[in-house]
Amino acid sequence: MKYPESYISEPTKRTPWIVLEPGRIFIMGRSIIESPEYFYEPIHKWISSYIREHTDKTQIELGFDYVNTGSLKWLYILLRELSEMKNLSRNTRITWHYEQGDDDMCELGFIIRSLVECPFIIVEEEEMGKDRYEKILSELL
Repeated sequence: MKYPESYISEPTKRTPWIVLEPGRIFIMGRSIIESPEYFYEPIHKWISSYIREHTDKTQIELGFDYVNTGSLKWLYILLRELSEMKNLSRNTRITWHYEQGDDDMCELGFIIRSLVECPFIIVEEEEMGKDRYEKILSELL
């Protein structure tokens, strides 16, 4: 099967780190984008293509230190698209990471968990940041 090419977007002060590859979807960081449709549309297209062709296990790692309302809307769009994946409940696991003491991100994780029907783990991290993101990403390899 031909899957979409990998998609990687390095983090900035306003955008999250994105790694999209067959078997893993990694979105972490800060998402405070004024026009999030321009940033998230290529990710949406990648995921749309991916779910049509990929039927194996997929690990989804999500974590934000801050996400604005426009970005949150796109996060819901992406998760809604992913919920169309074949055998979602058997083949997909989502891990939501949030920083210790960040009640807003913790609560957001629980809200998102209620919207998808697949294994969903909420993990409290001592600290969020690039070092932690790199560690999580390396564990997925």
